[in-house]
Amino acid sequence: MSTVTVERIATSVGPREGGFLLAAVALVLVWSGIAPNDRLTWLMEIAWVLAAVPLLLWTRRGFPLTRLLYWLIAVHCLILIYGGKYTYALTPLGDLWREWFELKRNNYDRLGHFAQGFIPAILARELLLRCTPLPRGGWLFYLVCAACLSFSAFFEFIEWWAALVMGGSADAYLATQGDIWDTQWDMFCALCGAVIAQLLLARLHDRQLGLAPR
Repeated sequence: MSTVTVERIATSVGPREGGFLLAAVALVLVWSGIAPNDRLTWLMEIAWVLAAVPLLLWTRRGFPLTRLLYWLIAVHCLILIYGGKYTYALTPLGDLWREWFELKRNNYDRLGHFAQGFIPAILARELLLRCTPLPRGGWLFYLVCAACLSFSAFFEFIEWWAALVMGGSADAYLATQGDIWDTQWDMFCALCGAVIAQLLLARLHDRQLGLAPR
């Protein structure tokens, strides 16, 4: 039940690949800041990116993450930035889905909350395997799902607090689109993301961590 040390990480990103991911996120971030639909919503969405990127750069040498996780975090950053550019209720991509599948609402926020479970699931899994004696198995699967649900619930608290503080100015950030079950849908999507990420990516993640196949 030994933890995974930094030296045992089998696959991380090299300087060139890491630079590419950083440049891609930075360029899209700059693009999103040019006349976003709602400046306040944009700031609130990209705040997560502005917090995560410096932290990842700071820990790059002492605690490098797996290649899979760096790529997933970059994708998550792009999802957040794109949603911030247009607001989640008005994204062109979500409108396209609504037209194709004859949906009643713009469902880009569903993608955002699915990603809110999918990507943090691999992050939680990596931290638990590397920093605790917890082995692979049922308890790991459960605790990863629990961590993602708790993060999703905390995000809903943030939306609630934003609504209390800013009133109607927070409508674009909340993006409920009149759905009274929006909070429940958000957390359900995050849970689905956490489950699916582990089912699809656990073996690849184990290989990149340097763990023996099961």
